[in-house]
Amino acid sequence: MSSAARPLVIATAFAASLVVGLLIMFWAMGGVSKVAQPAAIGGPFQLTDQNGKAVTDKSLKGKPTLIFFGYTHCPDVCPTSLFEISEVLRAMGKDADKVNAIFISVDPERDTPATIKEYLSSFDPHLAGLSGDPAETAKVITSYRVYAKKVPTKDGDYTMDHTALVYLMDREGRFVSPFNLKRTPEEAAADLKKYL
Repeated sequence: MSSAARPLVIATAFAASLVVGLLIMFWAMGGVSKVAQPAAIGGPFQLTDQNGKAVTDKSLKGKPTLIFFGYTHCPDVCPTSLFEISEVLRAMGKDADKVNAIFISVDPERDTPATIKEYLSSFDPHLAGLSGDPAETAKVITSYRVYAKKVPTKDGDYTMDHTALVYLMDREGRFVSPFNLKRTPEEAAADLKKYL
């Protein structure tokens, strides 16, 4: 990607994430008319983790869960967010074992379990990476109301525009709110501990 095009791609992804984030907060705060019910966020899925093990939505129940959607070729937003999640997990100490931290790929063409395993080796070991075939990926993207779009680049490759929110789900797998990483890891960890 050219250096001139990168700010535009980043700005577009940020704007899309902001719109989705505002919609999620609007739904979560009950800002929908009495006739229309807020759209559910989350739902059944079956994906594969970085070790080749099947993971479903039921696998995550019993612990609060942080979920971030991204892809391993992401130049900046994904590694930054995963680093921030890693810092929150570090700040939680032993309580990090009581939380699910999940990275779900929106790029089924390139993100195999092996690719994700190598990618996550740079982050906290509690982070699990999930991927699936295009149909499974589309299903989980839809159920979590994620924006994800393949964008061709001039060199014949492609990038992915995608929602850059961290979803906080409770122990029963219900959506709580977007999880704020723009604070100290200690503050975020203290907030997350409320859901243990």
